[in-house]
Amino acid sequence: MVAAAEPGDTAPATAPRATRTPERGACLFLVAQGHDLWAAPARLGLADADEVQVVRGAHRELSRRGRTPRHLELALADPRISSRHARLSWVQGRWLIEDRSSRNGTYVNGLKVERAALADGDVIEVGQTICCFRDGVEPTGGGLLVSAPPTPTGLTSLLPAVQRELEQLRAAATTGVTVLLEGETGTGKEVVARALHELSGRRGDLIAINCGGLPRERVAAELFGWKRGAFPGASADHPGLVRAADGGTLFLDEIGDLPIGDQAILLRVLQEREVTPIAATRPIAVDLRVIAATHQPLDALATRDGFRRDLLARLSGFRATLRPLRARREDLGLLLAALLTRRGATAGSVTMHISALRALLTHAWPANIRELEHALAHALRERRPDGMIEAQHLPPSVTAVVPPGNARAAELGSREDLIERLRVHRGNVAAIARDLGKARMQIHRWLKRHDLDPDRFRE
Repeated sequence: MVAAAEPGDTAPATAPRATRTPERGACLFLVAQGHDLWAAPARLGLADADEVQVVRGAHRELSRRGRTPRHLELALADPRISSRHARLSWVQGRWLIEDRSSRNGTYVNGLKVERAALADGDVIEVGQTICCFRDGVEPTGGGLLVSAPPTPTGLTSLLPAVQRELEQLRAAATTGVTVLLEGETGTGKEVVARALHELSGRRGDLIAINCGGLPRERVAAELFGWKRGAFPGASADHPGLVRAADGGTLFLDEIGDLPIGDQAILLRVLQEREVTPIAATRPIAVDLRVIAATHQPLDALATRDGFRRDLLARLSGFRATLRPLRARREDLGLLLAALLTRRGATAGSVTMHISALRALLTHAWPANIRELEHALAHALRERRPDGMIEAQHLPPSVTAVVPPGNARAAELGSREDLIERLRVHRGNVAAIARDLGKARMQIHRWLKRHDLDPDRFRE
């Protein structure tokens, strides 16, 4: 448990703001609420604030406190939050968080705190609500508190840059332009493709093809079809997967794995909007929208003649790179709601303990959204009879990750750690000792070892 603030050790009414700029600022992301996983996540811009009081309310609401426009009150509809739970304060060029003697405590990176300086990426827990503090991000736009309700398509984000990219994708959905989705494996390219198809208004089906999973000797036959007698065993006409997408959308996943020889045939289909089955004498017109996806660097492949430049140009009507989950963990709550809904869960049928939310938010997700989906499927099978998912219900690969709080605990007594604590507690050695559960003599020994004078940190 981190030490309580010393008497009189509170935020000044007017704090310095020299290090803050209109272009970049701090944000508090309200990622998810364990008791209501379908509650709209939100981001709170802190660039125009000096203090934020976190309190319990009937519903989420941001209001001004008193006559000071830079003092805010954030009410959260969380039954485990106290009426006066925590306070964020801008003090001497940094954001601090203080617990206000709450019933259930305030946690930063898994550690219970009474007062702590916040760093970019810190995970904050109040009640059943888990948050992420980010510094140096874009201003919120559209007001201080911006919500992002979960959507069936999943094409939404709390991060301004990602939201702009997704809005561009939504705009492209209705144009019919060919789309190329790039990014690491598991970033949700097929999910995005299905969302684009739904938004396109096309009446036909979406036909998904894994180009890397087609038998190499029969790629052309599977894609473009054949006439009866085209080869041994071809006892009847077969339309092929391209014609199956007529009137709908053809999704070519792992397009980089398509053999170079078959790329020429696909190029002709895209150019002429017609397909000629094997052994056919006349082409057949097709009306389809094409979305391709790859985790491979197609531009680099094209320079090495591993992918046709003309096909790449044809596929690049609109190109979008999907970010890995680790680069948008602030969207975890949005993704949880979308994935749970896809599995038939409804609001209230599934809840999540704060320990499970912490494990999900601090995991590195090397396999991205696909790994998250598998972790949720595992948790739904193992959850409690009342629908609660606890950390023990998640796969071991997720819960085995050491959270940031433990990583920080491993550095106790280092020079950097002591300087941080001296700044937070303004040189109060007794407070640091209570913070760490150590004797004051031990703190003084560490300070002497690193030649640190606590008087230099006192006001």
